[in-house]
Amino acid sequence: MLRLAAAGPGNSLTIPEISQAEGISIPYVAKILRALREGGLITSERGASGGYRAARPADQIVVSEVLSVLGSRLFTGEFCEKFAGNEDQCMHSINCSIRSLWRAVQRVVDQLLSKTTLKDLLRNEQAMDVFVNDLVVLTGSSTVSSRPDLLR
Repeated sequence: MLRLAAAGPGNSLTIPEISQAEGISIPYVAKILRALREGGLITSERGASGGYRAARPADQIVVSEVLSVLGSRLFTGEFCEKFAGNEDQCMHSINCSIRSLWRAVQRVVDQLLSKTTLKDLLRNEQAMDVFVNDLVVLTGSSTVSSRPDLLR
């Protein structure tokens, strides 16, 4: 998605171009692009000048939307049911402090990714550090937000 966003509005890239630029196999690029197209994030055109392009401008596509199309969240309510160990039900299903932590982590991740667009990610690392630091400030082992709305 970043390659397509960087190409700019109206410009397209082919599967081999993306494969070469990202250093990943052509079949894997094709698989990712198929999911992105089915998710409505990219469009494709056939022919000599064809290829793939972002369906909307980079400032209108949030990272959470891209990740949602490509895969699952870090933590969902069903996580404990799927990974209960050797038992049918997790031994900690009634009173689990770890589950509370993962729910909070997922909430912060969701809020951060929903406030970050592809245009934001086109910045260089230093500029992105400033952007991210304005959203969430990490100090030592605790997380402090300079934006209270982020952690709600």
